[in-house]
Formats: sequence, C-alpha cells, structure tokens
Amino acid sequence: MSSLYFCSMLEVLYEDNHLIAVNKPAGIGVQGDSSGDRHLLDIAGDYLKAKYKKPGAAFVGLIHRLDRPVSGVVLLAKTSKGLSRMNEQFRNKSTHKIYHAITEQELAENTGTLTHYLGKDSKTHRALTYGFEKPGTKLAILHFTCLTRSKGRALYEIELETGRFHQIRAQLAKSKAPIIGDVKYGADAPLPDRSIALHARKLSFKHPIMGIDIDITAPYPKTSVWQSIQP
Repeated sequence: MSSLYFCSMLEVLYEDNHLIAVNKPAGIGVQGDSSGDRHLLDIAGDYLKAKYKKPGAAFVGLIHRLDRPVSGVVLLAKTSKGLSRMNEQFRNKSTHKIYHAITEQELAENTGTLTHYLGKDSKTHRALTYGFEKPGTKLAILHFTCLTRSKGRALYEIELETGRFHQIRAQLAKSKAPIIGDVKYGADAPLPDRSIALHARKLSFKHPIMGIDIDITAPYPKTSVWQSIQP
C-alpha cells in the first residue's frame, strides 16, 4: 500500500514543534519487527515529510510503546531535545497514563487494586502471573474502576502503579476477567480485526520545552465492541 494511504490513517491528537501525539489503531506496531509491516514510526515520518515538504526523512523519536493489538494515544518526538526530555519523564514516572479495557467477565468489586508477581515466557511471548513472589518475577500493581456494565461485560478504567510486560492483560486474565479478543490470555474468541479491547485512553505530562501541563485523550475505536459499551 502507498505511503499516502497510511498517512491518511494517522489520527493526530496533538502536535507542536517538538511533539506529535497520535491515536494508534490496533493492529499497527509502533516500530519495526520481524513481520516487515509498515509501523507507526514510518507512518508518522511520512506524514511529517509530506506536511512540511521536507526534502529528506523527517525525525521521529519513539518515546514509549504500545502493544500491536492495543489502540490509543502514543506520543512521538519531532526533535532530539523533545525526545531526550520526554524519555526522562517516562523513566522518572512523572507522566500519567490511563487505560480503558472491556472484559468478558466482571471483577468481584467495582473498584480496587490487583497485585501479582509477573514473569515472562520468552518462547510464547506471554506474561506468567503468580499470586506470590517467585525467582525471576517482578511485583505488578494496578488500580481499576468499573465505568459501566452491559450483558456480563464490563468497561474498566485502569491506572498502573508498575509498568510490566503485558501487565494489564495478564492481571485481568488471572482475575478471571480476560480482555475481549485477547485469546493469548484466555479470551473466548478473537475479534474480527485481531485487536483486543484495550485502549490507551489518556496521557498527561509536562511539556518538555514549554513546561506547561498537557492532557491528551484518544477517542475510542469505531468498532462494534467499543460502540456497544461506553460510559
């Protein structure tokens, strides 16, 4: 497919001289992998090159990641200064991220905290979830609030206290509430587009150059699973 087609897919949520935030569609990786598929860094680079009529490649820096089947806000850097300063914020955990997830089953409580210990199986590319500490595991904590329910499904707002590999997916599955479409973690069936019902809803941070507070919200995907259950 042409670069023009992929650029048209890019939903820009925020842009200034140093940063660009986009609403990543599920199914697109944020960076290159063994599949060789077009990825978000390439698409954003083509968008910036076309918009500003750059003779060469546009600078696009990866600040943070989002799993391929997950949708939502991804922040990218347009300058090296923006990249280094935002990387520092993410390392210091001074940014604030909120996720929304639709689960096949309801958790026992409307609001609460999930605490587990997570390891990783490198062969299956899955997180291993335990209720107790084991060698090679790390503490994983998330906080959840139920926003609405419909026909046994539930929409949760989730804030991570720790940032572990596949943490939300693994912890919800361990709590018998797998994310819709996430067959890797026990969902009944995949979604038609191979996405999972996990969305990076909000990102808040301090602008790395101007020092002002920035809040970005990503609209839900326009798919039936998200349209059927909204707060």
